[in-house]
Amino acid sequence: MTQPTDVRGERLQTALSLAISGAPVLPLRAGKTPFGNCRSCADNACGGRPNMKTPGPCTCPAPCHAWAAATTDPDVISSGIWRRAWLRASAVAYHPGGAGLTVVDLDNSDAITWARKHLPATRTVPTTRGEHWIYRGATQSANAVRPGVDIKSTMAYARWLGFGTGTITALPDAVRALAVKATPPVRTAPQAITVPTPVEDGTCPHRTPTYLARGLAMAEQRITQAATGVHATVYRTFLAVLSTHGRCGCLTDAHITRLFTAAQTKGETVRHCTTAWTNARTALGL
Repeated sequence: MTQPTDVRGERLQTALSLAISGAPVLPLRAGKTPFGNCRSCADNACGGRPNMKTPGPCTCPAPCHAWAAATTDPDVISSGIWRRAWLRASAVAYHPGGAGLTVVDLDNSDAITWARKHLPATRTVPTTRGEHWIYRGATQSANAVRPGVDIKSTMAYARWLGFGTGTITALPDAVRALAVKATPPVRTAPQAITVPTPVEDGTCPHRTPTYLARGLAMAEQRITQAATGVHATVYRTFLAVLSTHGRCGCLTDAHITRLFTAAQTKGETVRHCTTAWTNARTALGL
């Protein structure tokens, strides 16, 4: 069914307004899913996009790569290829982590009751079956951290449902702990690993070791949960880790081994891991 022109235009204007406020946006098709990758990017043959702050190997102008395509660039959002996507879009989504936010997605009344007992009050947005609780601060994303509760922040997208009510408060440690706890354990690697020398040419900007620990846990989760395009996922994840921690000297052999181990559990060889790591360092000029 064709959507009225004013509805399509309203979604584009909503996306532009969100982008101006600093929230990376992307269109969603029917079923609340992102648009599929174009032919050139199918199965992440292009290498994909690692995150929204570090340019990746893919320069595709289309809204490809799901959450990683989200942008705050008004020229991209209103470009011809994106306009065609907005014509078919059923909703506007945004990348919470890219905006420095975390969305606790409460899918039913029981989940809402739990949140009211255990989480600090913050801005709430009604959804079809529950509520989005929005906090200031980013963390790793994780699904089903509790019955009916998902956490959407980095490497994820959330549907835009309006501004909601209440004042946004700081992300509580309870939510961060749920996300970390949901990270699946890493299995022992089937073979010995020789890793490259860590990069150590900068001053560490991180306030606590937990920042690195959470980043590594998120990276391992990203790799171990990859259903397709494992090669590309490994490369993008290595690139994302290096872009954040590669210049400060935080990464040790033990940290890099953890990433290689996660990749090996998905069938990657040591040779491919080493090549992906080297290519990621080269892409970042390390």
